[in-house]
Amino acid sequence: MTLLRIRQLFSLAALTLVLSACSSQPSPQVDGSDSSGGVSGPVVGKRWNLLLVGTDEKLSMPSTPWFQIDGSGKVSGSDGCNQLTGTVALGDSHRIEFSDLATTRRACPQSDDAQRVRDMLDDAYRYLIDHDRLVFFGPNSLVLGGFRLAK
Repeated sequence: MTLLRIRQLFSLAALTLVLSACSSQPSPQVDGSDSSGGVSGPVVGKRWNLLLVGTDEKLSMPSTPWFQIDGSGKVSGSDGCNQLTGTVALGDSHRIEFSDLATTRRACPQSDDAQRVRDMLDDAYRYLIDHDRLVFFGPNSLVLGGFRLAK
């Protein structure tokens, strides 16, 4: 295992511990709105490209899975095979909840991996941003995967 990989795994483990220490209780309901009725936060208005599923698995897809959230809470992107749309709500303590995710239905040889990307979004409960990386955690505080800010 390379030194860089060890540092990445250590960083993800430390982030998991920090988030799990923040709250052992369910956080308040995700409302995702600001005073104008939209959503705001550090994940909004940026394109995020898939980096890893889980803590270390890279997927080989026809195109890079990605998503972005606009100020009204609409999500658009790709699961690597099909286009996706939906909505998102953001809340206190870095809570995130994707809902109403829908995709086009093109045939794809990597449909299982595309489903894993959609499942990651469906299961996302909290997020953490570290420089140009966005990490999603499930309700059990385990790392679901990570995205990198598109350049």
